[in-house]
Amino acid sequence: MKRYLIRLSSSLALITVMVLVVLDVIGAPFVRQFESLLYDARVRFTAPGGQDPRIVVVAIDEKSLSAEGQFPWTRDKLADMVTELYGYGVTVIGFDVVFPERDLSHDLTTLQQLGADDPAFLQRLENYAPLLNRDHLFGGALSQGPSVLAYYFITDERQAFEIGELPMPAFDYDEQMAARLFLPRAEGYTGNVPELVEGAYTSGFISNPLISEDGIVRRTPLLHTYEDAAYESLALAMAATYLNDIALPVFVDAPLMMEGYPPLEAIEVAGRRIPLDAQGAVLVPYRGGAGSFPYVSATDVIRGTVPDPSMLEGAIAIVGATAPGLQDLRSTPFGSIYPGVEIHANVLAGILDGNFRWQPAYTRGAEVVVVVLFGLLAALVLPALSAVMATLMLLVSLTAALWLNLYLWDAQMHVLPLASTLIVLFGIYMLNMIFGYFFESRSRTHMNELFGQYVPPDLVAEMAHDPTHYSMDSEKRDLSVLFTDIRGFTTLSEQLDADELSALLNRFLTPMTKVVHETHGTIDKYMGDAIMAFWGAPVHDARHAHNAVAAGLGMLESLKKLNMEFWKEGAPELSIGVGVNTGTMSVGNMGSRFRRAYTVLGDSVNLGSRLEGLTKAYGVDFIVSAFTVEAAPEYIYREIDRVRVKGKLLPVIIYEVVGERRAVGDEELARLKQWDQFLKLYRAQHWKSASRVLENLREQEPGRKLYALYAERIEAFQVDPPEQDWDGVYTHETK
Repeated sequence: MKRYLIRLSSSLALITVMVLVVLDVIGAPFVRQFESLLYDARVRFTAPGGQDPRIVVVAIDEKSLSAEGQFPWTRDKLADMVTELYGYGVTVIGFDVVFPERDLSHDLTTLQQLGADDPAFLQRLENYAPLLNRDHLFGGALSQGPSVLAYYFITDERQAFEIGELPMPAFDYDEQMAARLFLPRAEGYTGNVPELVEGAYTSGFISNPLISEDGIVRRTPLLHTYEDAAYESLALAMAATYLNDIALPVFVDAPLMMEGYPPLEAIEVAGRRIPLDAQGAVLVPYRGGAGSFPYVSATDVIRGTVPDPSMLEGAIAIVGATAPGLQDLRSTPFGSIYPGVEIHANVLAGILDGNFRWQPAYTRGAEVVVVVLFGLLAALVLPALSAVMATLMLLVSLTAALWLNLYLWDAQMHVLPLASTLIVLFGIYMLNMIFGYFFESRSRTHMNELFGQYVPPDLVAEMAHDPTHYSMDSEKRDLSVLFTDIRGFTTLSEQLDADELSALLNRFLTPMTKVVHETHGTIDKYMGDAIMAFWGAPVHDARHAHNAVAAGLGMLESLKKLNMEFWKEGAPELSIGVGVNTGTMSVGNMGSRFRRAYTVLGDSVNLGSRLEGLTKAYGVDFIVSAFTVEAAPEYIYREIDRVRVKGKLLPVIIYEVVGERRAVGDEELARLKQWDQFLKLYRAQHWKSASRVLENLREQEPGRKLYALYAERIEAFQVDPPEQDWDGVYTHETK
C-alpha cells in the first residue's frame, strides 16, 4: 500500500505541474513546441488537398520579372494588368502589394522642363497631364470593378509613421470596449497613395504580428486596431467585397463570473459566422501545400496571352509576389517555402466556406479537464498493474486521447491542445516504470537516511574524516540545549485517529528536524510531540548558543509555512513553545546495557525544559536564559521576568527572542525601550507610573498576554504590596 501511495502521489504531483503549465503559472517552452509540432501534423494529415478554382493567384514570378523588368513596375503597366483581368471576367481583384510612393512620370517631367519658356505649350500640356499621370491611370483602372488594395500596420513605437491613407474601419469602439479587446494594436501604418485609394473599392491590411515563436504562420488576424477603430484584413475585405456585404462584429455579453472574457466572439459576413480567438485571429485553414490555388503569370495577363482564359472567368484574383527574390515566402505547417499570397487565399477560401477551426476562450479550461481526467485514470490504475499490463493500459489511454482530440478536430472544428495530455500519460507511465525498477536500491538508501535522522549528514561526514578525535564517552562540556513541543497537543490528539495523528507528527517533525540539521545541531530525542536537541557536540561548535537561537527562530518560521498548508487543507493549525538554555552539561553515550543513546544531562538541561514550559505562561513563543543571551549577543531580546523555576533555588532572568538585529524595525525597538522603562518602574514599585507605560504598550499591541499578566500583578500588588527589599523575582510552582 505504501508503494502504491508513493507512486500515486508522484503522479498527482506531475498532473499538478502540468495543470500549472497549461494555466501559464509555470513556463515550459518545450510543451508549446511539442504542441506546435502536433498541430502541424494534424493540419497536414487532415488537409483536403487539390486546387480551389474560385481563387486565382496572379503571380509576380520569375517569368514576369524577366519579361517586364524589375519590380515594382510602372503604374501604367499595372493599370494594363487590371484592365486585362476585368476583361477576362474576374469578379474581384486583390493586391498583396502596397503602393506607398507616387510613380513620378519622367515623360511629364521632361515635357515640363522642355516647355518651361513656352506658356502656351504648358497650358496645352495640362490637358494631357492626366494621361501621363501613372497613379491616376492605375487608380482609374482599379475603379473599373471591385478591387481591394493592401496596406500594413506598424506595431513598433519607434517606427510609428503614417504613410498614405487608410480605408474606412470595420467598426469603432469606445474606451470601455478598448479595455476588453485584445486585438493587435498598431502605432502607425503604411498605406497607398490617394489616387489609388480613391480608385479602389476598399483596402485590407496584410501585416501579421501573431506569427508563432518558431516563425511558422498558423494563425492570422482578421482585425487590427488603430487609434479607436478596428480594420479588416485583406482576405476579409476581399470576401466582403466578393459577397457584396459588410463584415459585422459579433459581441457576446459575458456573465459577471467570467469577467475578462473577450467580448468579440466572431465576425459575420453574408450569413457566414467566422469564429475569432481573443486576439481577433483565425487558424489558417490550409488546403494543402504550395499550389493549392491556380496560378497565372502576371506577364501573361499584361500581354493578354493567358493560356487558359476560362480559369479567370468569374474567379477572384489575388496579385502577389512568388519569386524568391521578392521575399514574400513564409514558413507554414507545409514547409518553409510557401508563398505569402497563398496564405491570404487560404483564409479567403475559409471565409467563403465557413470552415475555420477555432480555439475559443474556454479551450484552456477544457484542456485542464482532459489532462486531469486522463492523468487521474493513469495515476490510479497504473501503480496496481504489472509492467506488461501498464504498457497495454498506456496504449489504450493514448488511443482514447487521440480519438477524442481528432473527433473534436473534425466533427466540432475545435482545436483542443494534445501535448499536455500525452506528456502526462507518458510521464506517469515512466514514473511507475522507474519506481518499480529502482525500488530495491532506493530502499538501501532509505536505511542510510534513517541513520542520519539524529545527527546532521554534514556532521557525520566531518566526523568520518578523523574518527579518532571523537568519542562517545561521557564528558562535561559547555553546550546549548533546546526544547520545543506542540501546545494543546493532548486535546488535538483526541480529535484525530492514529493514522492522522502519525501523519500530523511526521509533517511537523520533518521541517523542525531539518532546521536543527541546518544549524549543525544534534537531535537528542523525540518525546511524542516534543523535540530535544543540543549544539556543541559531538562536533565542537564555538557558536553553539548562536546556532541554537537561530534554530528556534527557524522552527517558528517553518511552522508558519506549515500552518499555511494546514489552513489550505482545512487541517488544525499548530503552535509551539521554544526554550533554549546554555551552560555546562554532561554529554555522551548513556543508558543501560539494553539500550543506550547519545544525550545530554544536568541542571542546565532541566532549566532549558522549564524555559519551554514558561512560554505558555507568558504568552510568548521563544524564551532563553540570561546565559544564552550572554553567549549569543547577535540577537535582540526582550527581558521577560526574573523567575525562580520549580526545582531551582537561585533566580534566573529570562528573555524573549525578538529576532536578528538587522530584522528588527525601529518601531519594535521603540517598544522594547518602553518595556525596559516599565520593568524599572515595576521593580521600584512605582505602580501608577508603571501602569501608564504598560497601558501605552497595550494600546500598541492589544491582546498581548505578557502585558495582561503584568497588569494583573500590579493590581494585586496595589492591594497587597511586596516587601520594600523585594527583588522582583516571581516564583513558579509548576513545571
